[in-house]
Amino acid sequence: MSDLIKRQNDLESRTTQAAKDIISVLKTIPVFPINKRIIEQLAASSGSIGANYREANGAESRKDFIHKISIVKKK
Repeated sequence: MSDLIKRQNDLESRTTQAAKDIISVLKTIPVFPINKRIIEQLAASSGSIGANYREANGAESRKDFIHKISIVKKK
């Protein structure tokens, strides 16, 4: 396996694990009307970095990759 593929798989694994860890922590927080939306937003966004990274890896061109990876950097 090439170093590039190893790094891609490692980052994909790490972002997936980070999302799982964040959701595990969120499950321990008591939900009140004041924090319900924040918890929901954190749960949704926790997986978006990894999802956008995987999307960038499937880019159709270098320009497409640069555009998609810039979305990951914004998160």
